[in-house]
Amino acid sequence: MHVAIIGAGPTGLFLGAALARRDHRVTVVDRDAGPDPDGGWARRGVMQFHHAHGFRPQIGDALRAEIPEAYDGWVAAGAEPITFALPDGRRMPGGMRSRRETFERALRAAVVGPPGRPGRRGPVPAVPLDGAEATGLHVDGADLPADLVVDASGRAGRATRALRAAPSLLGRVGVAYVDRQYRLHPGAEPGPMTNPLAWQADLDGYQVIVFRHERGIFSVLIVRLAGDPDLALLRHEPVFAAASRAVPGLAEWTDPERSAPITPVLSGGALINHYRGQATPDGSIRRGFVAVGDAVATTTPMFGRGITTSLQQARELLRCLDEGAGPADVAVGFDAWCEAHMRPWVADHVCMDSAMLDRWAGHDVDLTRRLPSDLVMAAAAVDPAIGAALPPYLAMLAGPECLDAVEPRAAAVYRTGWRPPRAEGPTRDELAGVLRGTAVPA
Repeated sequence: MHVAIIGAGPTGLFLGAALARRDHRVTVVDRDAGPDPDGGWARRGVMQFHHAHGFRPQIGDALRAEIPEAYDGWVAAGAEPITFALPDGRRMPGGMRSRRETFERALRAAVVGPPGRPGRRGPVPAVPLDGAEATGLHVDGADLPADLVVDASGRAGRATRALRAAPSLLGRVGVAYVDRQYRLHPGAEPGPMTNPLAWQADLDGYQVIVFRHERGIFSVLIVRLAGDPDLALLRHEPVFAAASRAVPGLAEWTDPERSAPITPVLSGGALINHYRGQATPDGSIRRGFVAVGDAVATTTPMFGRGITTSLQQARELLRCLDEGAGPADVAVGFDAWCEAHMRPWVADHVCMDSAMLDRWAGHDVDLTRRLPSDLVMAAAAVDPAIGAALPPYLAMLAGPECLDAVEPRAAAVYRTGWRPPRAEGPTRDELAGVLRGTAVPA
């Protein structure tokens, strides 16, 4: 079988390598030629490449199963396995601490080879059709026949936009973020942690998250309302530094005696929660074509789930093909699996992000509907029995429904009048005053 894959990001490279090792012929097309021979890699057009990520245990499992040399290279580059503690004293896999760049370099080195090695590079391809069936790609003026076309180009990919129906679940989040990477000084201890992956502080009208990466590197995210002109000043380095000093906890992480920045301040793009199945605009499933990864499920970065959901999809697509699904009809079973296993994660984010905006606007917790997952988790501070359900959710070893059993306990906590305490630090208005008083470069 010849498989043509649009996109050489983590999903496309992982799938391409796994299919090639099953003796399929694979062609991966991407506009990005990969790292330069000198080691630089701008990764233009892939904003998330430079921003914070979380890596759940499924990612290491996928690499060890399909491309073990990529996993070994990732660990050699510094990626750190972590575990979560269970209430009974046992520990469970939690994932890996790593930057996305470190992960992608290890994966690409194992699949493609050293920087500078040529690959199939081309402009955004078109997908020619024979009736309702995809027949391959049209790239740079030439036809590339294929038995199966895979779109791994992400949610913003343009090549196949007209081939599928509009998203069936879409939540515009209304928030934006900036982040910056730092490195701990040799021998310096990390700052406060909420869990082994991250530290999070929910304040009045904004949120701060620290993701730990490899070899003492960490990312600081400050999440704000998208239309907030005062907090938009955070994109300037002196302003970001002033905000970091103003928020306790974050001030510990970014104390010059503890760490130093290694990147400029990076602005994130528009955030969205998005689920889009395989159905065409007329409701059918197109033969010879399947979308995978962010093209199916996109969630906001506050929980760092993107690569995990993408590689989960990739492994399911491989399973479908291994069990005999043909290129013409593989999308049918794959679509059903995504509806059952991917859509709930998007719905989980839609619920959490909407509720967060309501709280920032001053509204109370809505106890007439199911609590969002972040509020269920917060209630474990009052009712420890809730805590046992949290590690599988955080590690994505079970779907969001794993919190259903403890949600009534959490609701009972909120009915007593208890609310999660705000993290220590300035309110949105107080922080805005700090930012406005900081000199901004011309």
